Amino acid sequence: MPAEWAPHAGTWMAYPTPNQTFGDGVELAAARAAWTAVANTIVRYEPVTMLVDPGDRAELLDPRITTLAVPIDDAWLRDSGPTFVYGPNGGPYAVDWGFNGWGAQPWASWVDDRQVARRVADAAGVPRIASTLTQEGGGFHVDGAGTVLLTDTVQLDPDRNPGWTGAQVEAEVHARLGTTTAIWLPRGLTADYGKLGTKGHVDIVAAFTRPGTVVVHTQPDPGHPDYAVSQEATQILRDQGLEVLELLAPTVTEIDGELVDYSYVNHYVANGVVVLCAFDDPRDAQAAAVLAEAYPGREVVLVDARDVFRFGGGVHCITQQQPRTVPPQPQPLEEVSWT
Repeated sequence: MPAEWAPHAGTWMAYPTPNQTFGDGVELAAARAAWTAVANTIVRYEPVTMLVDPGDRAELLDPRITTLAVPIDDAWLRDSGPTFVYGPNGGPYAVDWGFNGWGAQPWASWVDDRQVARRVADAAGVPRIASTLTQEGGGFHVDGAGTVLLTDTVQLDPDRNPGWTGAQVEAEVHARLGTTTAIWLPRGLTADYGKLGTKGHVDIVAAFTRPGTVVVHTQPDPGHPDYAVSQEATQILRDQGLEVLELLAPTVTEIDGELVDYSYVNHYVANGVVVLCAFDDPRDAQAAAVLAEAYPGREVVLVDARDVFRFGGGVHCITQQQPRTVPPQPQPLEEVSWT
């Protein structure tokens, strides 16, 4: 799997549809506006393809965005979609991880979403590789040079992979991603274990910015439960010889008395741009400065992500990159079979 900062053919996303996550009224409209803001930003830099559930209308999208009518349950394409990789012959493949609604969460539906990876691969004209491991794209992060970040509470979740050992997980991950070294973090951010959480996705805790360097969510308040989480993650990563760049957590930690997991780590790197979660927070500008230095030559664009996080994720969670070696345009819809 190439690193996220490698050249892209484009980005895949999915348009929020009525469900238990978004409802079907004001909250759904807010979600659609938030997803649209991200898509309309990315399409200024590279092609975007948006999956839209049949019957839904995506009226606010930039006209340059390609839409495909595909049945979906939810709109977290990082998780339900495929992971694009290079094959042994240099050609593209799409890894189809098992998907079961983030460990069979009681609010989740995945009848259609478990087919999304296959449908995206078909639309992209890319051969699919089915994995025996159940996980989501937000549950790992690679440096493109052989190292992958994982978390105990995702890959070893008994509701995802009952009976799997760490060694078995590593063998399957390495086989599908071409990695050779796995670094395990014990847990994710605290709020990620609440309602609409993923039970520990790494992409709000730590992310590579180049081989040997990671950004880490850093909670500076010793009274906050994520202080220990971030300190532990930082120590583990430094013990592995990695350079750690601290991204201070936003100052806002609760909304209506509920803990939030706002994180600048959950950014998306596309061609010529870093799309960074913004929270109308004093630390937005500081995070932008850190990432501008981490990704020289790319513009850092802040996009309000509060409504994305309200529904359980961030900018990284709703996007999935397709490396440039993969054909940049999907097949016309009429040429794709969903059966």
